[in-house]
Amino acid sequence: MTQKKTKFVIGSVLIVAAIGYLITAGINSTSQFFFTVDELMSQKVSYAGEGLKVKGNVVNGSIVRDSDNYLKINFAIEEKSSNLNVVYEGIIPDMFKDGQEVVVEGTLAQDGVFHANTLLTSCPSKYEAEREAGKSHPGNIPYSGTEKEASPKSTEFLPKTTI
Repeated sequence: MTQKKTKFVIGSVLIVAAIGYLITAGINSTSQFFFTVDELMSQKVSYAGEGLKVKGNVVNGSIVRDSDNYLKINFAIEEKSSNLNVVYEGIIPDMFKDGQEVVVEGTLAQDGVFHANTLLTSCPSKYEAEREAGKSHPGNIPYSGTEKEASPKSTEFLPKTTI
């Protein structure tokens, strides 16, 4: 092999190795484990300090707002026989309530409290059932085909307000 080909092969191997390292490092730093509450609590390995996503249902009566900080709430999520206490500070979704299925993203502290930086709620499937029954969805915007078409000149579908 000539000296030019050797340099080319060594350079190519270094570039491929660098790209592989960057991909691996990026995946490891941004990946998160996804558990249900029951799966997380049954783990023998400690995930304290790790980035996690945990799914469960909000325990009825467990939502407590911080009186000094309206954006901070404490609540518990459950699945089957396992509970997990959660602390979240941020904008609370409109659908967040007792019994609602949620996914929280954050870290688990050594004391077993989950510190969430993201709180997601699932959209209820009742909208699909209403659509199948022929009702319109929230906001009274018509579904295509069954109701009258909205016209730019028509105010029929606008909400009625009085001043």
